[in-house]
Order: sequence, then structure tokens, then C-alpha cells
Amino acid sequence: MKIVKEAVAGTLESSDVMVQIAPSDNNDIDLQIKSSVQKQFADAIRQTVLDTLAKLGVSGIKINIDDKGALDCILRARVQAAVIRASDTKSVPWSNL
Repeated sequence: MKIVKEAVAGTLESSDVMVQIAPSDNNDIDLQIKSSVQKQFADAIRQTVLDTLAKLGVSGIKINIDDKGALDCILRARVQAAVIRASDTKSVPWSNL
């Protein structure tokens, strides 16, 4: 899935996560994580985000995660929403999600 514009999903409320995504000039994934539970769960957050992006076939992006203690299912949903909002797709690839 190609990312063509900036998009945001989520909030900064407790137990939620804000995901900001933008296209990048290179083919890498520039992932920045800020979390209230970073010491315990930074690796798990990183893995969840990267797995979700891989399932959607996304690369060449800058993605910022501002986590306030969200569960994995919320994190996945917010990443998916941001990707779909930022992409040029006309339909949601439900089978990949």
C-alpha cells in the first residue's frame, strides 16, 4: 500500500495511542516511539507496529507513535486506520488486516 499524504489516528487519552504517519523519500520505515510504558513494552510496541505495517505492505514512511498505555489490539487498529487514511487506496484490504 502506498502512502501519499500525512494522516493521524487515535488520541492522547489514557489507554490510547496517537499514530502519525507521513510518506518518506526512501523505502525505509522511520519509526519513532514515545510511550508512558516504554521501559517495559518498547520492544512489543515496535514489533506490533512493524508486523501491522508488513501485513499491509507498507514501506517508505515516517511513523510516530505516542502511546499512553494502549493494548496491542488498539495499537494495531490505530496503525491500520492511519495507513488507510494516508494511502491512495479506494477500498480497505480487509483480508490483510
